[in-house]
Amino acid sequence: VLDRHVKVVRTEHCFLLFEELGRRDGWVQCLEIFRWMQKQRWYVADNGIYSKLISVMGRKGQIRMAMWLFSQMRNSGCKPDTSVYNSLIGAHLHSRDKSKALVKALGYFDKMKGMERCQPNIVTYNILLRACARASDTKQVDILFKDLDESIVSPDIYTYNGVIDGYGKNGMIAEMESVLVRMKSKQCRPDVITFNILIDSYGRKQTFDKMEQVFKSLLRSKERPTHPTFNSMITNYGKARLREKAESVLEKMGELGFKPNYVTQECLINMYAYCDCVSKAQQIFDELVSSQSTVPLSSLNAMLDAYCMNRLPMEADRLLDSAIEKGVVPSASTYKLLYKAYTRANDKMLVQKLLQRMNKQGIVPNKKFFLDALEAFGTSANKPRRVQTSNSARESSRDSASNLEMASPSKPVLSTLEAVGASKKTPRILPNSNSASKPDTGSESSSEIATSSKPELSFSQVAS
Repeated sequence: VLDRHVKVVRTEHCFLLFEELGRRDGWVQCLEIFRWMQKQRWYVADNGIYSKLISVMGRKGQIRMAMWLFSQMRNSGCKPDTSVYNSLIGAHLHSRDKSKALVKALGYFDKMKGMERCQPNIVTYNILLRACARASDTKQVDILFKDLDESIVSPDIYTYNGVIDGYGKNGMIAEMESVLVRMKSKQCRPDVITFNILIDSYGRKQTFDKMEQVFKSLLRSKERPTHPTFNSMITNYGKARLREKAESVLEKMGELGFKPNYVTQECLINMYAYCDCVSKAQQIFDELVSSQSTVPLSSLNAMLDAYCMNRLPMEADRLLDSAIEKGVVPSASTYKLLYKAYTRANDKMLVQKLLQRMNKQGIVPNKKFFLDALEAFGTSANKPRRVQTSNSARESSRDSASNLEMASPSKPVLSTLEAVGASKKTPRILPNSNSASKPDTGSESSSEIATSSKPELSFSQVAS
């Protein structure tokens, strides 16, 4: 096809093509196109193309292929530069063994400092600082910041946001706040991403006084809230079973001129599920289905999870039956959340029915899939069975389906969800498209209230 229809491919077009194929898990096609390019008369080896390919391979966990490309680049006569090493560092940090990957990445960093054409730039520092913060390696973060201060490179907003986000997701509030102080000392003003990260981090730890303080500071600043701001607050209030607080956030959205998007509605479904208000969750789901011609599969998963969370496996099964009858192809994450719920309910009939569906669709569960289910079963054996959900954290229906091996890809399909009284319209259920506006719901909610012996940080001082 390429030989018949393509004469020349520009470098910028290659970047766009490789990026899009990477998003669609088409890393093999990226390599095939690259091999085709190498056979063309007009092809000239280019660092940028190798850098992009190494980055794509890394994101898809193909570390060996990324290393092979790096070797091929050197054999082709190209000399690696800073961008190539940045891609290589990023590729290693996507591997499963994070501690080993970080050691490897820091090794490349030291090697870069010894080569004139590969001196680390701000992107290098940002990648490493974020990785170290996520690994809770405060010592290495301090070393990198000190190294950055001594270099000619200046930190930017992405530098601080990456570290704040890394510490925040790990619940390291004191360390996160120390980065805020550093940020202020460098005269770097927080942007809306900074505010959103802080709101989500405090919300995860259920330190709602600080979360609300940050939100007020955001409203006083030159920045404007975004959908993730409200979605995060609704989610975290919901996990704490503070229904009135969550509903007040929804009212505030309206006052500020924001219309809830489908992610906001999914957050509301989850919030009502945590607060034992399944009928309200069902009502939100009905509104979501009737208001959109295309409904993301994540919305279906959210409603299924709401039923499962409240120990209503039969209702979840009926909803799934209705969806499948209308042509829905459930995702791997759909089956995972249902399997865990059915196992927790000790309902052998529903478990068997679900396994038959998975087998028919060609989804093969791996060892970890069953181990997670056994863990859920063990947990249910120690708890009295009741209709309402407990306060324990549960895995979101939008979790990654990495624990399942997909034998056949999911496709966009049509569905009317009659089991919950959907409208007469037949919206399409799309594969889970987690946008940037969705708060991270994959991690478990903590029931602890973060406390610190240090004086409380006033965020208004940082934002000023």
